[in-house]
Amino acid sequence: MATTGPAPEPSFLPGRATVAPRSVRSLVGLSMRRRGGYRSLTGVVSVLVVAALAMLAFPALTDIFGAHRQVVIESKFSQPAFKTVYRDHRVAVGDGITRLVIDNSRVSVNVLVVEGTTVAALRAGAGHYEHTPYPCGQGNVGIAGHRTTYGRPFSRLDYMRPGDTVTLTTPIGQCVYQVVPGADVIGEPTGAGTLNDGAHNPFFVYPNEQSVVSAAGELGTGYWLTLTSCNPPGLATQRIVLRLKMISCKGPSCPKEVPA
Repeated sequence: MATTGPAPEPSFLPGRATVAPRSVRSLVGLSMRRRGGYRSLTGVVSVLVVAALAMLAFPALTDIFGAHRQVVIESKFSQPAFKTVYRDHRVAVGDGITRLVIDNSRVSVNVLVVEGTTVAALRAGAGHYEHTPYPCGQGNVGIAGHRTTYGRPFSRLDYMRPGDTVTLTTPIGQCVYQVVPGADVIGEPTGAGTLNDGAHNPFFVYPNEQSVVSAAGELGTGYWLTLTSCNPPGLATQRIVLRLKMISCKGPSCPKEVPA
């Protein structure tokens, strides 16, 4: 489903206040009551047509912008000197922090994830939650991505299944995470007032459920990856969440032995 307006936020940022638009009927009635009503009505229709065309073109325009951002970010991410910046955990918001790859029969993603989940940062397509560990590190690594705009890296996140893998490649190493069965998901909000029964992965939460990208309990001591995006596609009334566990790792930030 294509988005019909500004891109919804796939992360857990505070929502922005919105003003309810006036209905087409009220605009038409107002135009007809004024002097030169038919001429005004023609103007209103023209504005509506232009607005509709702009909304249809919006996703494609963001894809072009996102692709350009990926090229710019890659040029810095691939420089040898950037290894030191990464190793010292000094990656600036908006700069590349890891390459995320998904390659299975249902989902294909290859995107350079930037540091940060601000509106500007996420125009690159996907961003790393700043308060979570660096990729391949201990704890719960969190990444948010768009589903309908800016390259749409997480457009098919709901097609991921237990056993599917996600590879993160950083300037100093590489690790692979595997989608865990719903029954093995750690830190999923369940029960009254939630959207889950504890048996699915991916699962869904309300936009204020920031706990899914926290380091509470076992999420802080294990090696986890959590991917989030807006749900339904093109809207932001919920978040889709996918939980994965590390199965292999190469690099200085890796554990001596990947926990089973």
